[in-house]
Amino acid sequence: MTLRVGLIGAGIMGADHARILSQQIAGVSLHFICDRDTARARQIADDTGAAHVSDDPLAVINDRQVDAVLIASPDQTHAPLTKACIAAGKPVLCEKPLSQDSAECLDVIAAEVKTGKRLVQIGFMRRFDLGYVDMKKALGNGSIGPALMMHNFHRNVSAPPSFTGQMAITNSAPHEFDIARYVLGEEFESISVFRPKLADPTKVGAPVFMVLTTCGGQIVNVEINNNAAYGYDVRGELVGEKGSVFLRSPVASELNVNLQSVISYPADWRPRFAEAYRLQNAAWLKSIETGKPVGASAWDGYASTLVAEAGVTSLESGSAVRIIPIAKPALY
Repeated sequence: MTLRVGLIGAGIMGADHARILSQQIAGVSLHFICDRDTARARQIADDTGAAHVSDDPLAVINDRQVDAVLIASPDQTHAPLTKACIAAGKPVLCEKPLSQDSAECLDVIAAEVKTGKRLVQIGFMRRFDLGYVDMKKALGNGSIGPALMMHNFHRNVSAPPSFTGQMAITNSAPHEFDIARYVLGEEFESISVFRPKLADPTKVGAPVFMVLTTCGGQIVNVEINNNAAYGYDVRGELVGEKGSVFLRSPVASELNVNLQSVISYPADWRPRFAEAYRLQNAAWLKSIETGKPVGASAWDGYASTLVAEAGVTSLESGSAVRIIPIAKPALY
């Protein structure tokens, strides 16, 4: 049986998802490519063999020929379109964030809880990255003992002109918030955000350093530096009472020349997490077939947004901020 997917959003992420679904996973067909730029949608459809093009996301969601929906449109559309998928009774993989407003995330959760069935998966693809999988496995099998700390850093080459410290927390850090929650199996209790003094105070994308505590007593730190200059670089270490697991980026080769051994960094996130995206999408499609949800839920989307909101408050106030979620619905 072939699962027919409607893809909403034909930008960078949408195009990547279209290639993954059309070229790397069996048993799926792209039924629609939807984007308000229909020329762009047509180009992606031609490249991937998608059957149809549309500029109306609600029409795609409600089309009887569409079995499931993948949302890769701009952030502000994620929650409304996800709610439309829930109303249509269709499984949906929504790129992060579910919303940058925790109240809007709760609206999605309420809609899903009302159906009594999990239909939403959030695109926190790091849960499928093999390094993080090994981290969680080492903690689960007891080989490193109980968890004490988790160190994370996330660096980009350069930030766009409009990027701010607040955006580092709300746009970049949610991946770290989610993967730390997932690996540790804990919710966060508080967050403190610090910003170092820059040599050039006019430079955009000011780095931030966050210290979080979990309800289980672990300490997590997160560095976000969107102007690291040298490349895209994500690393982490999980420290237990008996050992640690250090996350390494996948490296295909080293160049040995001129008395140096050189490892190249990618320019953005796509090469670093290409396999994680493929595994995520394959798991999502398999979950639709089996009826067993996988990956991050709408609750996880809400939890990361709630942490980000508290982080922005901490950045502005200079103080630690408590993170107080609602009671977790039984569905999750």
